[in-house]
Amino acid sequence: MIINPDNVPHRTTSVYPEVFKSRLMGRVKQALGNAVGLNNFGVNLVTLAPGSCSALRHWHLQQDEFIYIIQGEATLVTNTGEQILTPGMMAGFPAAEADGHQLVNKSQAVVIYLEVGDRTPGEVVYYPDDDLIAKSSDDGRWIFTHRDGDLYEI
Repeated sequence: MIINPDNVPHRTTSVYPEVFKSRLMGRVKQALGNAVGLNNFGVNLVTLAPGSCSALRHWHLQQDEFIYIIQGEATLVTNTGEQILTPGMMAGFPAAEADGHQLVNKSQAVVIYLEVGDRTPGEVVYYPDDDLIAKSSDDGRWIFTHRDGDLYEI
């Protein structure tokens, strides 16, 4: 199936609990994989406005992630610090490596990148900088808890 990304809906919302949502203002995602009917992995075209970030810094227990920078200068933040990624650069994040990561746009220009990840069921995501753990449910939704197991209000 062939698609024109201009025809894929833009999503500016987040599934995070309300207390974290404002930190993602300026991020726009287009679910390209969904638009062509992919089920085993997702592909998102992501745009970050200056000052915005891709996600809270996180790592996945079971799912791999991959990013490819198309436009702009993104700062990759990991456990080891910060690194600038420019167009054509890529990074991968293997499952179960406890190296929290996120992209931040610290520049004055828009950043655009592809984000690819698998959809392994029963996923758990850890957020080392925040009191947050996410678990995927059987119906594909996310359940967010504090580190002590108490549920977040969504």
